[in-house]
Amino acid sequence: MKKYLLSLIIGFIVFFTTSISILAKETSSILFFYGTGCPHCAQVEKYFEDNKFFDKYPIEKKEIYFNKDNALLFNQILDKFGTLQDNRGVPTVIIGNKVLMGDKPILDNFVSEADKFISGKQNVNKTTKQSNQLNLTLPAVIIGSVVDSINPCEFAVLIILMTTILASGNARKALKAGLAFSLSIFISYFLMGLGLYKALSLGGFSNVFFKIVGWLAVILGVLNLKDYFWYGKGVLMEVPLSWRPTLKKLIHSVTDPKGAFFIGFLVSLFLLPCTSGPYIVILGMLAKRVLDIKAILYLILYNIIFVLPMVLISIAVYRGFDPNKGEEIRQKKLRLLHLIAGLVMLAMGVVIIKGLI
Repeated sequence: MKKYLLSLIIGFIVFFTTSISILAKETSSILFFYGTGCPHCAQVEKYFEDNKFFDKYPIEKKEIYFNKDNALLFNQILDKFGTLQDNRGVPTVIIGNKVLMGDKPILDNFVSEADKFISGKQNVNKTTKQSNQLNLTLPAVIIGSVVDSINPCEFAVLIILMTTILASGNARKALKAGLAFSLSIFISYFLMGLGLYKALSLGGFSNVFFKIVGWLAVILGVLNLKDYFWYGKGVLMEVPLSWRPTLKKLIHSVTDPKGAFFIGFLVSLFLLPCTSGPYIVILGMLAKRVLDIKAILYLILYNIIFVLPMVLISIAVYRGFDPNKGEEIRQKKLRLLHLIAGLVMLAMGVVIIKGLI
């Protein structure tokens, strides 16, 4: 059972990693942004059709009035070129590092710029830079989720749960409870992440706010480093002490897998102050850089990695590992885990602030 479960999890990670990598590849198309009902767009489209440019050139049509993903891509690209919001409109054609906006500029310059693009004579451009930024999102998601997954808070909660269930003397029940708990955490965190992503993307995501996300990562990194050098002083990057008695009471009330599943949703709220830092930073990246379908894949991948230690600990306890021994290890490595989290969060913050992702 252990080998089967591990193979299934690894398979999921490989599948979503491969899917995201394929989606993140750089496009070699000429992008034609237009709006349904726009007369100037219709004029450009007729020009392309009359001259059979859709056959001659790799033109990819993107309608932005009714297609949110296309509108998001349109603004992302123009963000990279520094085009002001008030100066944006359709029809717009993106050819390499060249932006042609308006029917007359497109009609006058399309052929010469498209020929340069096809022949490969264009300069290294900002569109390539955008592609590199998207490619950096995948390792950021993986690293962020790994840091989140080794958070001492979730280890503590799971160990208490497993100890409680094992008190009944039924190891199989403890395994099922651990897996049910992990599943509920996955579902709750995925849904919370999806909701926040949608809120951020629908509300618009300015470059200034993206920088704020970067500084948030830096602050969280500093606070985690503080917990390595001066643990317990000031703000503690764990479940607040005043919440812990209620949290333990909830966990100790669990007697079977079904109860573990439902308690998982409540416990996820208690874990938010402790585990939400990397998640919020990653969600900020996704809302700024990634379209809906890709973002969902990223969120699934993130949360699979996030709950993976919970699944492995559940299996280890079923195989005879003493949860009390696990708690001893957690206490010994507590500061080290904060150190790792702090360094990674600092690095992610610098990457965002410098515009490398």
